[in-house]
Amino acid sequence: MSQTTIRTLTEQTPTRRSEHRAPGPRTTSSHRAGGNGPTDRPRPEAAARQGRPGELRRVFRLFSGYRRAMSVVGILIVASAVASLATPFLLRHILDESLPNRDTATTALLAGGMIAVAVITTALDVVQTRQSTIVGQSVMHDLRTTVYGHLQKLSLGFFTKTRTGEVQSRIANDIGSMQAVVTSTATTIVSNGTTVIASFAAMLALDWKLTMVSLVLLPLFVWISRKVGSMRRSIATSRQEKMADMSSMVAESLSVSGILLTKTMGRSAELSSTFAQNSADLADLETRSAMTGRWRQSSIGIIISILPAAIYLAAAFSVSGTTGVVSIGTLVAFTTLQGQLFRPMMSLLRTGVDLQTSLAMFRRVFDYLDLPIDIQESREPLMLNGSRGHLRFEDVSFGYPGTEQATLVGIDLDVRPGTHVAVVGATGSGKTTLGYLASRLYEPDEGRILLDGIALQDLAFADLAGAVGIVSQETYLLHSSIADNLRFAAPDATDDQLREAARGAQILDLVEGLPDGFDTVVGERGYRFSGGEKQRLAIARIILRNPPVLILDEATSALDTRTETAVSEALDQLSEGRTTLTIAHRLSTVRHADEIVVLDHGRIVERGTHEELLALDGRYVQLLAGATR
Repeated sequence: MSQTTIRTLTEQTPTRRSEHRAPGPRTTSSHRAGGNGPTDRPRPEAAARQGRPGELRRVFRLFSGYRRAMSVVGILIVASAVASLATPFLLRHILDESLPNRDTATTALLAGGMIAVAVITTALDVVQTRQSTIVGQSVMHDLRTTVYGHLQKLSLGFFTKTRTGEVQSRIANDIGSMQAVVTSTATTIVSNGTTVIASFAAMLALDWKLTMVSLVLLPLFVWISRKVGSMRRSIATSRQEKMADMSSMVAESLSVSGILLTKTMGRSAELSSTFAQNSADLADLETRSAMTGRWRQSSIGIIISILPAAIYLAAAFSVSGTTGVVSIGTLVAFTTLQGQLFRPMMSLLRTGVDLQTSLAMFRRVFDYLDLPIDIQESREPLMLNGSRGHLRFEDVSFGYPGTEQATLVGIDLDVRPGTHVAVVGATGSGKTTLGYLASRLYEPDEGRILLDGIALQDLAFADLAGAVGIVSQETYLLHSSIADNLRFAAPDATDDQLREAARGAQILDLVEGLPDGFDTVVGERGYRFSGGEKQRLAIARIILRNPPVLILDEATSALDTRTETAVSEALDQLSEGRTTLTIAHRLSTVRHADEIVVLDHGRIVERGTHEELLALDGRYVQLLAGATR
């Protein structure tokens, strides 16, 4: 991708905010987008309105990395436009000179010239179309990959509050709808603009008075086109939003989880009715978009059709008056040029209408590109050079956007290499948030987190991902084979390494017992497997990754006792020799941890071994009593 284009697309992305912030009430406007807080976040459009350059200027700057290729296209366009101007003058000479004088040789030569002009302009148009299409598709590729790459850099909070279908709609529907504009708009403007200028100059050369007659209605044409463009732009915004709603509904209701929920709740008929209504609304918007301004534009076509008659009438007055005689050849050449003038002129006006309509889609895409990247990689990251797995939290505080109460406050925690520390607490005490911060899915508002003495902000993303591995309660598997899912952690893993990882996760026998073995497709989100089997596949994936720090985020809380035992054995084997931070709901799974940390309302209230905490007879004992009821 062109580096210039990338800079153009992302030039407004704000830099990372300060790592430290004074405590106090938190508001949505002062925080990153996303989190586990309230879900009534503003749409991305609202977050990106201020300071954005004009969309039209920004659209044309998408082509800034392809100036040389566009110059070639421009040369081809100008050559074609200039060559096409020869035809009316050749025709005038035939009508005024060679035919009246019965000069067959000259007539044949001029007619041959007209044929040559047609062949040359056609060839130039084909080459120009190919070149402009290549440039346009390259710009589309840049835009798609830049949007996707930018979304990859956004924090977890953005995705917890944004519908997957809406993201898909902006990448697929919005960018797809812009394709025709991106691939043809620039060349259309240059081509038609060159033709209009050249035709206008040629018409002036033939008869300037008739030229003035031809242009008297041009301001009316421009006004009508601008009016239509403004109307269609408004409708296009509503249309794309409706398409995003439909994409979100399809993604949510036709997924495996959505179908299970719909069928078990008996809502299939209601959802079908809702989808039908949304589809009808979209069809109405499409019809309104197609018909908006149609009568106005048709009136322009009628006026253009009768303009030759006006020229003939003006010529008649010219012949009978005192302004001199207009020859038949000049009159025919002039009306031919008139067609060459108004056809591209109307095309330019239509392009303006289409461009205004497309600006609504460009705006939606630019809204995503303007979302700030709040967790950024250091420009000069420090290297780990083999992590020991020493994880430390120093006075860490954090709150989700839109919440006035902090989720974590003043966390001091030292997880030494090779030790097992468990974090327990009631629901909402901040246990999972601690794991998110340790893997830098979010950044603390205050304090810092270090890995082997290096602040996480100073580490390269790849080093951090290789050093810290997470096994969460909700296992996500790709709709692909078991082997592909395991190799997502280690693309270069051999078949033997896959088997060893599966053996370590205590799932090798199950996999090899399947008809297709490691080539078995797991289905969407792994629904072909039970919860315990999916968890063990996730453990095998982490084994391949082989991180020195392991975060177990309630990895067995949703499993039955028998399955939990199997998964726990796999986790125990995985934890050997690693620094392990276990976020636990079932306290029975962490009794043998080297240290147990008790969280209450975001603060550490107790810490110690199982026996030490029992002796305190405090919050930990209360949690144990609640778990055994």
